Amino acid sequence: LAFEVRGGASAAAEVAGACELITHAVSLGGVDTLIQHPASLTHRPVEGEAKPAGGLLRVSVGLEDPEDLRADLARALSRI
Repeated sequence: LAFEVRGGASAAAEVAGACELITHAVSLGGVDTLIQHPASLTHRPVEGEAKPAGGLLRVSVGLEDPEDLRADLARALSRI
């Protein structure tokens, strides 16, 4: 799942950091839900138009209860 938040990179970092159940990390090959900010992690060295938007977040959904994940993400999004 990928989506863009208003407010650019600082807002995306705020959301990713505010998640409690969802881990802020790149894929670890496990079954836990992860959130990452590609512009500052995996695509940090990319320049120009190839660099993802600053507000883009990617979520790799794991096996946790969907309602718990929804609540965690909603709480984190409410901070921006």
